[in-house]
Amino acid sequence: MFPSDLTRQLQEPPPPGSRTERFIHWLLPRLKAYLGTGWFSIALTEFLAFGLKQAYACIFGGVLLAAILLTRFVYPGDTLLTRYDFLFLFAVAVQVAMLATRLETIGEAKIILIFHVVGTAMEIFKTAAGSWVYPEESFFRIGGVPLFTGFMYASVGSYLARVSRIFHFAYSHYPPLWTTYLFSLAIYVNFFAHHFVIDIRIGLFVLLFLLYGRTWVHYSVYQYRHKMPLVLGFFLVALFIWIAENIGTFARAWQYPDQAQEWSLVSLAKLNAWVLLMIISFVLVSLVNRPREEPGTDR
Repeated sequence: MFPSDLTRQLQEPPPPGSRTERFIHWLLPRLKAYLGTGWFSIALTEFLAFGLKQAYACIFGGVLLAAILLTRFVYPGDTLLTRYDFLFLFAVAVQVAMLATRLETIGEAKIILIFHVVGTAMEIFKTAAGSWVYPEESFFRIGGVPLFTGFMYASVGSYLARVSRIFHFAYSHYPPLWTTYLFSLAIYVNFFAHHFVIDIRIGLFVLLFLLYGRTWVHYSVYQYRHKMPLVLGFFLVALFIWIAENIGTFARAWQYPDQAQEWSLVSLAKLNAWVLLMIISFVLVSLVNRPREEPGTDR
């Protein structure tokens, strides 16, 4: 059985909210019956449920990343529609399809729009400052930034909004909302300001642990209610974004200055930037989906 301090058994699985989730919940008891009733069967069923739901939560980002990688090798170079423009139109089409098929809610689409605006604004500044470049031509662009890039940020927002809904997130010891708003604003400003004044990134990480160090996120997978430190969740998601970033730069969706001659692995030091971006992303999602307190826990 699972450790009692990290999980608790649910009387019944949480209600699924979409056709895909209903299919997962239809499949799991049949799989568990096939595997047996021992602790290994329980653990494996819970693990598979976690993996399936995570894959479902990041479907928008996964589809976009697959398109970026595929077009790197098979997209024709002599077509009137450039690769970047195709990726922009493809991302719009995927967004519309997800709304039409109810794979995504209107609330989640609003979050994606917010991320698109916030991400594009930062991209325009960062490319002008020479932090990275987009080496290919495009029509749908603002300055040196092709518009498909906003959807890369939006895919993070889409994942966070969907994973919160699918896993029924709730929190214990969550900091006051106004402190998280000010904190995320300070992070966003520092992304710009550190080009001109002192970088306060170390201080921001200190504040991260002060604000969220006691916060636990509680989530339902299938038959159990689990919990983990929220800060650990930030770092784990940032790690997967870093992996996706390496795939994106390998596919020449964008390039850092040290990748101009040949591709190389993105420095692990970029993880700290992705962790801070995770804070902004998480707080932006909380503007639409207000954090719920886990019943039976103390603030």
